[in-house]
Amino acid sequence: MVVKVGVAKLGNIASGVMAELLLDERADREDMQTFMATSGTKLQPEDIDRVVNNMIAWKPDFAIVVSPNGVLPGPTGARERLAASGIPCVVITDDVTTKKEWEQIKESKFGYIIMKADAMIGARREFLDPVEMADYNGNLVKVLALTGAFRKLQAALDQVIDQVKAGKKGADLVLPKIVMTSDKAVDGEFSNPYAMAKARAAYEIAQSVAMVNVKGCFMTKEWEKYIPIVTSAHEMMRAAAVLCDEAREIEKAGDGVVRKPHKKDGVIVAKTKLISKPE
Repeated sequence: MVVKVGVAKLGNIASGVMAELLLDERADREDMQTFMATSGTKLQPEDIDRVVNNMIAWKPDFAIVVSPNGVLPGPTGARERLAASGIPCVVITDDVTTKKEWEQIKESKFGYIIMKADAMIGARREFLDPVEMADYNGNLVKVLALTGAFRKLQAALDQVIDQVKAGKKGADLVLPKIVMTSDKAVDGEFSNPYAMAKARAAYEIAQSVAMVNVKGCFMTKEWEKYIPIVTSAHEMMRAAAVLCDEAREIEKAGDGVVRKPHKKDGVIVAKTKLISKPE
């Protein structure tokens, strides 16, 4: 059977840039198809309604709802409407600081993958222009990819796809409930302990970027003070990306980079030696 995976992108986080691509990296899987609907850059009710209406019309076997701050009214309403239409939902979002609100999601019927390093950008007009925005997201995507966080996200979603292929549907699906910490991200990704330490450091730095940007964007009023704050947060993310490059180069030097591609039927194979076939 062909599994229909819906991806509802509300606003933007780095995980949303890659969500459906991680499931079909060579665009040749025959066991699944994806449909992506986006609200664009904003989280206005009319934009979210358009996404949800299109998703319900497509009737996916399950939906991935990707957004910043998944406890906001817009993302919350979107997943509740999808669930009311019989579509199981997996929430992918960045970390938020309100423990009480997250407890509500963790106790709900929804799956979730909380990407703790998918940090808020330094959104101050005096600092953030389109090039700075793209550069920041490029560094963040590298951190999430090379630390192992994206692989764990992809594996969790593939497990849901496999359940649908096995005949499960609706409320019978076991949805992921993951908080993507640095320990979870790097687990099983590295053969060299120095490479793992660098990747872990990168993830920890990326996690801390969010609160620096919260301070610069919401807690500091004087522009002379908040510009250096958000600039420092972006420098932190750049440093994290450099650490990830260093970790990858160590693994390459030992011919130990882990590669786990999908076959056409969705089966995941693996290899480490570059000049070899995945099995």
